[in-house]
Amino acid sequence: MQNKIIEKIKLLKKEKNAIVLAHTYQNIEIDEVADFTGDSLYLSRMAANTDADIIVFAGVYFMAETAKILSPKKKVLLPNMNSGCLMADMINLQQLRAFKQKHPNIPVVCYVNSTAAVKSESDVCCTSANAVEVVRKLGAKEVLFVPDTYLGSYVGEQLKNVKVITYPGHCPTHFSLRADDVAKMKADYPQAKVLAHPECRSEVLELADFVGSTTAIIKYASESSGKSFVIVTEKGVVDRLKRDYPQKEFILVSEKAVCPSMKLNTLEDILNVLEQESNEITVDADISSRAYATIDRMLKM
Repeated sequence: MQNKIIEKIKLLKKEKNAIVLAHTYQNIEIDEVADFTGDSLYLSRMAANTDADIIVFAGVYFMAETAKILSPKKKVLLPNMNSGCLMADMINLQQLRAFKQKHPNIPVVCYVNSTAAVKSESDVCCTSANAVEVVRKLGAKEVLFVPDTYLGSYVGEQLKNVKVITYPGHCPTHFSLRADDVAKMKADYPQAKVLAHPECRSEVLELADFVGSTTAIIKYASESSGKSFVIVTEKGVVDRLKRDYPQKEFILVSEKAVCPSMKLNTLEDILNVLEQESNEITVDADISSRAYATIDRMLKM
C-alpha cells in the first residue's frame, strides 16, 4: 500500500511540476518522496532556487510560511494543517510589540522558528546554526531574542560582551529533556559522544561534547572518528543517522524527544494535498515583504 502511495506521489510531482520538502524531524518514510531534506530555512532556500510551481512542505506551519515568503509566486501546500509549532505560537505580533515597548530601542533578533508576522516585526532573523554569528555581526551591546529563551541564553553564553534579553518561549520537546536523561546515557554509554541542540536547557548543554543545529549534529556524527553517539534532539535525526551510517551507533537520549506536530504529516497527506492542491499557505503581502527583509539581512550577514 505504501509503495503505491509513493508511486502516485512521484507521478503527480512530474505532472504538476511539484517538489516535496521534508524536515529532518519528519517521519522517515517521507524521505522516499522528498526532493530535499534538512533544516527549515535550507529547505525554503532550495525550493526558491527551483522552477517548481508547487511546493509541498512536510514540516510545520511556520516553515511553510517561510517557503511562501521566499517563493511568493509558487503555490505552497502543508500536508497537515494541524502541524503547528508550539514555540512559534508562544509569541504573536502583539506580544512582541509589548516586549519591545518594555525594552525600547534594542534590536530584535528573531529565531526562524517563528510566524511570518513575528519575523515582520523583527530586525534580523537567525537560525540555530548562525544565531551566535548573527548577533555578533549585529554589533549591538544589547539584543532582544525571540522566541526561544534557551537558544538566546546559549548565544549570550558564547558572546559575553552582548546582553541578550530573551523572550520566555521554548520548544516543549527540547524542554522536556533533562540533565538527568543525559547523565544516565553518559553512564550507560561511556564511550559515546553527546551531541545536543541549542534549544535544550543550559544544564543539558553543559553535559554535551558538541552543541549545534540539526544539520551540524548530522555533519559532526558523519565526520567524527567516533563510533557511538547520544543524540539530544528530536527522534527524526536519530532515525536518519541510523539509516545513513549503519556502521555507527546512535542512541536517542530519551523517548520524550519526539515532536508530535512534526509527526502528523503522512505520505497519505502528501498525496491528498497534491491531488487536490489543498491546504495552501498564504501570507499577507506587507507582512511577507517585511519578513523577507529580516531573512535577507541575515543572509547578507
